[in-house]
Amino acid sequence: MTGRPLHALLFPAGRAGRVQDALAAALDGTGPAILPLDPRQPAAQIAASLAAFGAAALETPDGTERRLPATGVPPDVAVVIATSGSTGKPKGVQLTAAALLHSARASLGRLAARPGERWLCPLPVSHIAGLGVLVRSLVAGTDPVVTSRLDGGTDLAALGCAHVSLVPAQLRRLLAAGADLAAVRTILLGGAAVPPPLLAAARAAGARVVTSYGMSETCGGCVYDGIPLAGVSVRTGNGGRIEIAGPVLFAGYRGQPGLTARALVGSWFITSDVGAVDASGLLSVHGRADEMINTGGEKVAPGPVAAALEECPEVAEAVVIGVPDPRWGERVTAIVVPADPRRPPALAVLRDAVAGRLPRHAAPQALVLVPEIPVLGPGKPDMAALVRLASGVDLGIDEPRGNNHGR
Repeated sequence: MTGRPLHALLFPAGRAGRVQDALAAALDGTGPAILPLDPRQPAAQIAASLAAFGAAALETPDGTERRLPATGVPPDVAVVIATSGSTGKPKGVQLTAAALLHSARASLGRLAARPGERWLCPLPVSHIAGLGVLVRSLVAGTDPVVTSRLDGGTDLAALGCAHVSLVPAQLRRLLAAGADLAAVRTILLGGAAVPPPLLAAARAAGARVVTSYGMSETCGGCVYDGIPLAGVSVRTGNGGRIEIAGPVLFAGYRGQPGLTARALVGSWFITSDVGAVDASGLLSVHGRADEMINTGGEKVAPGPVAAALEECPEVAEAVVIGVPDPRWGERVTAIVVPADPRRPPALAVLRDAVAGRLPRHAAPQALVLVPEIPVLGPGKPDMAALVRLASGVDLGIDEPRGNNHGR
C-alpha cells in the first residue's frame, strides 16, 4: 500500500472517546488517517463506504478487522469524511490536519471561547459538524460531552458545557420544550438553513446563537453570522455561485480527480450554493444551485420562500422545492409542518403571505402538509424524500406567468 493508511471507525456515541483518540493521532501524525462512519447506517451502506473509500482496516468495539488490498491517502490527509448525500451519492472528502486545526482555532477565536470550556456534541461524529466539535475540544484541551440524543428533557446546565453545536431541528425541539438555552454560552447553529423566526425566538429566550455556514469541503462552518472566519475569503461567481478560499479547504475527493478538478479551481472551491456578498462583506445564502426552481421562465430561490412561509403564525416549519409540471416546467411546492395540526394553513393564505414579501411568481402553487420534515443524519432536509412526498400533488394554483412581478 502506498501513502498513509486509512482506518474506518465504527463506534457508537458512547464510545466517541475512541474516535477522539484516533483523531488526535491522525492530526499529530502518530496514527493512521481515519474515516469515521455511523453505525446506525444500514450494513450495505457501511460496506459500500468501506469499498468506495479504500479503508485498510475497520475498527469497531469488537476489535480491528484488516481489509486488503487498500489504497493509502496522501500523507497530509488526516480525515476522510463522507458527505451527507443529501442530493446524490456520498463523496469522500479528504481533510488535512492543517485545515482541520486552522478551522478549530479560528472557530474558538471567533467565539471567544475560554480555556477549559467544554463542548456538547449531540451530532454524529461521522459528519463534519460532529467531528468539528472533537477537533475544537482537542485544540482547547478539553473532553467533549458526546450524546446520541438531545431532547426537550435534557438539562443543559447539568451537562457542564459552555458551547454546543446544533442543527435547527434540535434547537426547535429545545425551544418547544422550554429548555434553558442560556445555560450554555454559545449555540453554534448550522447544518441547514436557519429560519429567521427560529433564530429570533432562541435569542428572545436568552440564547447566544451564532449561525454557521460551511460544508465538509471547508472543514465545516467557515462563515459565522455571515462573516468569514480568519483566513477565509468568500465571493460569488457565475450565476451567484458561492466560492470559498483559504486554509480550511479540503485536499480533494477520495478517488475522484475529475470531480476534484471541477470543484477546486485555482485557490477557490466552487460550492453548490448560490448567494450574495454585500458591500460590507456579509454573505447571504439563497440555497443550492441545483435546487433553484424554474417556473414559467422565472427563477425562484427556495430559501427566501421558506423563510417567508415561516413568518406565518400557522407554520411551524417549511421547506420549498420544485416539482416537475407539464405546463410551467416546475411548480413551487411548499412542504409545511403546521403550528397547529388541527388548524392547518390554507394554500391561499400562504400564497398571500409570500407575495407580500417576494415577487408573486415565488408564491407556492402547491401545498403538502406533514407532521415533520424528513431529514438526513446531519439534520439536512432529505430532498429525495421530499420529492416523493410532493409527487402526485395536484397543482393548487393555475395563473398566467410572465414578468409582472407585482401581481
